[in-house]
Amino acid sequence: MAPVSGRDGGSVCGCKGIRRCLICETCKGKTSELEVVHHFLYDPETRLAVCKGGEAESFPFPGVFLWENFISEEEEKELIGSMDQDVWNPSQSGRRKQDYGPKVNFKKRKVRVADFNGLPALSQKLVLRMQQQPNLKGFQPVEQCNLDYHPQRGAAIDPHLDDSWLWGERLVTVNMLADTVLTMSLEPGLPERGLTGEVQVAVRLPRRCLVVLYGEARHRWKHGIHREDIQERRVCSTYRELSAEFLPAGQQAQLGAELLDIALTFKGTPV
Repeated sequence: MAPVSGRDGGSVCGCKGIRRCLICETCKGKTSELEVVHHFLYDPETRLAVCKGGEAESFPFPGVFLWENFISEEEEKELIGSMDQDVWNPSQSGRRKQDYGPKVNFKKRKVRVADFNGLPALSQKLVLRMQQQPNLKGFQPVEQCNLDYHPQRGAAIDPHLDDSWLWGERLVTVNMLADTVLTMSLEPGLPERGLTGEVQVAVRLPRRCLVVLYGEARHRWKHGIHREDIQERRVCSTYRELSAEFLPAGQQAQLGAELLDIALTFKGTPV
């Protein structure tokens, strides 16, 4: 079904296929949801997934790094003000987006520079700050995606695994304007721990924090944002690095070097 259009003829909904938001749900109907059997809450101090109901034992949950107050209130205001000066494009499930990165066809595994002219200027100091943290040593993002969530649109993002052909080990997100919850999910469950059926681990994201997913949290567990966890406007910026295939000694190292050279000029506009 094509995106729903507003009275002025402009598209106000970017949902396609099975995606849903409040704007288009009356046209497409609601999707059925899998029954969730086990709910856990991530404890950043112990790095354990703690069972909310207490009926199951806690277990180690590696691959999540949380940096609270990564940006200041003043920086948050500056970043949002700059984003809102550019166009927000309708995206899936009630989100709006701004992309800074190459044109990618993941199915055909093709990458084009296209109109990509770098990451935005205000990201330069943030990237330098990230690189001072041991977990982000050598982090060089080649793509930035800004996403805007609002409860009036029923904005959410379905559980998914990010691509690992082009994008590298670490996914880095800066959370702005509101606290929210990042839900990690594993549909097969953890039978080795006696947990059959879907398992969800809620990772609380405070306003202005930075979160990094790597290892199992990046490659095994899906991540998403539930509609009910968007209580007010929330904006995030996700930064992605290149995979080994596009780094020195990789099969597409030349293309990777070109993309990095463009990205790190920090002179970009949304593509």
